[in-house]
Amino acid sequence: MNAETSAPPPVVVIGAGLGGLAVALQLADRRPVVVLAKRSLSESATSWAQGGIVGVLGDDDSIASHVHDTQEAGAGLVDEHTARYIAKHSADAVRWLVDMGVPFSPDPAGPLGLHLTREGGHAVRRIAHAADATGRAIHEALLARALAHPQITLRERWMAVDLVTTRHLKDRRGERPRCYGVYVLDMDHGRVETLPAAAVVLATGGVGKVYRYTSNPDTATGDGIAMAWRAGCRVGNMEFIQFHPTCLYHPAERSFLITEALRGEGAVLTLPSVGPGDPGGSRFMPAHDARAELAPRDIVARAIDFEMKKHGLDHVWLDARPIVKDKGEAFLKEHFPTIHARCLALGIDIARQPIPVVPAAHYTCGGVVTDLEGRTDLPGLYAVGEATYTGLHGANRLASNSLLECVVLGRSCAGSIEHQADAALPVLPPWDESQVEDADEQVVISHNWDELRLMMWNYVGIVRTTKRLERALHRIKLLRGEIDEYYANFRVNRDLLELRNLVTCAELIVRSALRRHESRGLHFSRDFPFTLPTSFPTVLTRPARSNGG
Repeated sequence: MNAETSAPPPVVVIGAGLGGLAVALQLADRRPVVVLAKRSLSESATSWAQGGIVGVLGDDDSIASHVHDTQEAGAGLVDEHTARYIAKHSADAVRWLVDMGVPFSPDPAGPLGLHLTREGGHAVRRIAHAADATGRAIHEALLARALAHPQITLRERWMAVDLVTTRHLKDRRGERPRCYGVYVLDMDHGRVETLPAAAVVLATGGVGKVYRYTSNPDTATGDGIAMAWRAGCRVGNMEFIQFHPTCLYHPAERSFLITEALRGEGAVLTLPSVGPGDPGGSRFMPAHDARAELAPRDIVARAIDFEMKKHGLDHVWLDARPIVKDKGEAFLKEHFPTIHARCLALGIDIARQPIPVVPAAHYTCGGVVTDLEGRTDLPGLYAVGEATYTGLHGANRLASNSLLECVVLGRSCAGSIEHQADAALPVLPPWDESQVEDADEQVVISHNWDELRLMMWNYVGIVRTTKRLERALHRIKLLRGEIDEYYANFRVNRDLLELRNLVTCAELIVRSALRRHESRGLHFSRDFPFTLPTSFPTVLTRPARSNGG
């Protein structure tokens, strides 16, 4: 165990979305990189992003304006230094993506020759986009670059189990905690491998799958947040879960997002018929906020939730016909081809019919505490993207800041890793399966998964109470006990690992929510409906391990 490896191992990036690929592509000319995707390389939250990426590019825009809008959306909890740093680098981020070959929607008269759109909470048009499938366009362009790079190795169906830290090394347990690598499940061969790493980067995304209704892909199970927490890192602002106001309400498409850029171009929210003699179609957002449909997402989501509960509705309407009336049907199809095609396949012609929509869990504003170079509390461990808490999003994320954060801090993270001193790493112990056996049935996992997600939706959703949160925490503890026992006795698989991570993240969300005795941004409590004059981020610290790591 005292032997040292002869050469530094590669940087291991866990997650193949925008954050992970930004790190890999920025770093790979100087260091070898291994990128792990727990499903196919095409499955990531990045690919599902429709709206776009912020770029402070226009003559009518400024860094100060973007910072102001970010702070307004963040409801007093945005770190101004972080917001200013990311806004300052936004133009460079967009230029870098253009250089990477991202086919943004063009406008010869626009900055950099790009068409800029506007979304809720933004004072001006500053969103660079690729029609209504920006995330997919970005992901495909960067993935192609990564696949062609000789120093980047991409592995599909490899899922991180846990970080290898000082506590795993018997002869180093008295030393300062550090991350040396990661245990990874090779799903195709059913075995856990040990990967030494010069640095490990968590780019695993958010925790949307902890809720029954979500716009997120199946990969969003909070893996990086849970692993970092178990390794001793702090997490911040986990109570702030963003619910996107407009997810398509249809039995065949439970996770299809309707971008708020549609509202930015003029679509309005209306009520269906609420009784005899009521034809429906009346707008309701002006009664909730002066900005109406362009209010920040938390306000729009709560307004929809309020109207649905008030009138006993299953959904509300998002009506794009005002866009057709103002700009023509061709404009609607050109700028929102994905939404138009998907809805049309389901029998909804958005040029002539309103779209049925409901709120759904969408974005995790908190996560692993990092600095602006992606460094966590654990040396050797970095994190970028939705898995992190950097202070940018505060109590609510401003639309299209998420892709921007991935690029700006992904590139700065790569710079930090590039300049870290090389050091030979100890030989890491193999994964120990000597005390476990194959599971005799999977029903325990599927039952606990369903119970957890339904409970989080009902008790820890858009509107919360202390009693609901306490009930949720009690049940989470029981579920965690069952899951930990299962994990200790049976060989791991993806479903078990994801459930283990989700129950950890669920507990972090509830504990954070119980600490916030006010309503702010995405956290709304009936017991504390007021907003305190002064507030601070919620940061949770895991009790230190006695064995050093």
